[in-house]
Amino acid sequence: MTVYKEQVEQAAAWIRERFGRAPAFGFIFGTGLGASVQTLKVETSLDYADIPNFPVSTVQSHEGRLLCGTAGDQAFVALQGRFHLYEGYSAKQITFPIRVMQELGVKTLIFASAVGGLNPEFTPGDIMIVEDHINLSGENPLVGENVDSWGVRFPEMFEAYDNGLIQKAQSASEKLDIPLRRGVYVGLKGPSLETPAEMRFLRAIGADAVGLSTVNEVIAAVHGGMKVLGFAIITNVNVPGMLTPASIDEIVAVADAASPRVGAIINRVLQNL
Repeated sequence: MTVYKEQVEQAAAWIRERFGRAPAFGFIFGTGLGASVQTLKVETSLDYADIPNFPVSTVQSHEGRLLCGTAGDQAFVALQGRFHLYEGYSAKQITFPIRVMQELGVKTLIFASAVGGLNPEFTPGDIMIVEDHINLSGENPLVGENVDSWGVRFPEMFEAYDNGLIQKAQSASEKLDIPLRRGVYVGLKGPSLETPAEMRFLRAIGADAVGLSTVNEVIAAVHGGMKVLGFAIITNVNVPGMLTPASIDEIVAVADAASPRVGAIINRVLQNL
C-alpha cells in the first residue's frame, strides 16, 4: 500500500466518523460558485484544515470547506473550493479530494467551474456543459505507481463526461428555461493568463473555454470509475482583437450571478437520477 493511499484512507475514515452515510454524489464548486450548494441540504461542514492530510485552498474566492448532506434521498459530499497546480500543489495533491470521495463511495461527480470563453458566440454569464476536455496542464495525476484497487493503469477517456448525464442536464435546462451551451474545455496550469497567440491556438485546436483546473480532477475521477458531469460558467470572453482585462472581482460577480441557475439544473438532474 502506498503512503498516498494510506493518507487518503485516513482522511476518508475521519470524514466517515463525522458523517455516517456513504455518499453517492460528489460536487466541486469553484470560484464564485459556492452558492450553488443552496439547493442541497447541508448537514455537516468540515474545514479543509481540520481533515487529516487534506490540502488547503489558498485562493481567496474559495471557501475551503467540505460539505456533507443529502440531495433528495441520496447522501453527498461537496468541495466548496478546489485546488490548483498554480498554488504549488502536485497533480496528486489537487486530486486528493477525488480519491477521498472515491474511498467514501462516490459514484457520480458533478462540478462547476468559472472559465474564460474562447468561442466568439459565447457571452459572460453563459453556462456551458463540458462535453470533452483538452489537458494542456502538463500534468497527470496517474503518473507513477498505479493503485490497482482504484483503477486500471491505462483508463479510457473517450467518454470522460457521461453522455447520459449530459442529456439529463440538457433536458433539465429546457424544462427550467435556462439556456445551455455545449463545448470543449481546455485546462492550463497558470497562473499567467493566455496571450493573444495562445488564445488563437486554443481556439484552433477546438477549445470553447479555458481554465486553470478541472482536467486532472476528471482524469482521477474517470480512473476511479465515476460518472462525470461538468458545468463551465463563462465569466469573460477572450476573443483576439477584442481583449479586455477581467478583474477577479468581475469574474466572481459573474459566477455568483450564475450560481442559482447552475444549482437549479443540478437539482433537477438529481431528481431524475
